[in-house]
Amino acid sequence: MMQMKEYKEVPQDVPQDDTVVRQPTSADAVRIPSGPENWMSIPVGMPNCPQGLEYLTALDQLLVSQKIEKLELLTGFETKNRFKIKNSLGQNVYFAYEESDCCTRNMLGRSRPFEMKILDNFQNEVLHLNRPFRCDVLCCFPDCLNAVEVSAPPGQVIGTVEQVCTFLRPKFNIKNSFGDIVLQIEGPVCPCKCFSDTNFKVLSANNEEIGKISKQWSGLGRELFTDADYFSVTFPLNLDVRMKALIFAALFLIDVVYYEQ
Repeated sequence: MMQMKEYKEVPQDVPQDDTVVRQPTSADAVRIPSGPENWMSIPVGMPNCPQGLEYLTALDQLLVSQKIEKLELLTGFETKNRFKIKNSLGQNVYFAYEESDCCTRNMLGRSRPFEMKILDNFQNEVLHLNRPFRCDVLCCFPDCLNAVEVSAPPGQVIGTVEQVCTFLRPKFNIKNSFGDIVLQIEGPVCPCKCFSDTNFKVLSANNEEIGKISKQWSGLGRELFTDADYFSVTFPLNLDVRMKALIFAALFLIDVVYYEQ
């Protein structure tokens, strides 16, 4: 049996940054929603911190909202998922969008392989998620258990989030780049609730709750007629930034496994 490796929290000082950097323009490749936007200021890069994850050093909560796609709402035709990520003050932190092809989205549904790209407000890709194809059946074969590989910066793997074979509560292991289990996520017996939030607990190596991923109830109309969801994720402020990124990445895997249909 694989033993969990205890991951110690590392205090981090978060200095302020007054560096002027390029703002997004209409000529950029990825389209970020238009309109007045309030973006979080980027802190100065911390030692040994992947570029673009400096935002996470100053945060203990992220709020994630999935964009309602009009074509999907009117026709049921599955489109690429897009998300806005904000801090507790309502400032934009990241923008995430799915990369997948039309056939796999509409034929394979939540089993489909996809890549998720997370961009900062300068349209730099700071996190890259790779989710391989998985069978949409309840079994314990490795090819059926869901997983996502996380890279920061893209091309440099910092860890994975892997589903655990259980028949009651949903469980996921968060592993570092060496394959050691450093955190776990445990969900409720019934991950789909009406009129209330659904919480997935984030547990340390000592089985202590240090955070949570919440799928928030977004209203009867939105829940019935769309798959656009609201999430929040909380973690300790002084948790290692890579562990914060892995917990954040787990949110997207939980979304596609339980709330995509």
